[in-house]
Amino acid sequence: MFDPFAEALHSPGPIDGLAEKLNLYGRFVGAWTFDASRHLEDGTVLTGRGEVHFGWVLEGRAIQDVWILPARNTSSQPSLGKWTFYGTTLRVYDPGADAWHIFWSDPRNQYFSRQLGRAEEDTIVQVGADGTGSSVRWSFSRITENSFRWLGERSHDGADWHLEVEFLAQRATTA
Repeated sequence: MFDPFAEALHSPGPIDGLAEKLNLYGRFVGAWTFDASRHLEDGTVLTGRGEVHFGWVLEGRAIQDVWILPARNTSSQPSLGKWTFYGTTLRVYDPGADAWHIFWSDPRNQYFSRQLGRAEEDTIVQVGADGTGSSVRWSFSRITENSFRWLGERSHDGADWHLEVEFLAQRATTA
């Protein structure tokens, strides 16, 4: 079936001339599964298994991803009050700033964040704020061809960072 929206949004790869810069996130294009841990302020740790899909969009000038918890192929869905999300990130490279503008949206939980992302040695660090005004720092580390670690941290004072979320991702295999 022809889908004009999907055809207009999706791209087969990065735009010519920027492929090297765009590979910072472009290397994640594809399907992944992840084991997730969420650390609550009271010391409780929620866990789950999810999925994330990365793809080229907007004439190969951006990367968009969709993060889903629990994974759609999970037979048991969490009960009300458990940790769930279904959101998307748009990552747009800005050659003038040599950085990425990051826009996260999770309409299920009404959680939104805008950040600026850059490489810091072998880690990708995104810093910004969420809708409450709290500082957030999200990072990709331990990046290999088939795995990565993603951390979500928060600071109320801009100095002391507290781990909120950790995802350990593995590239999905095709059977």
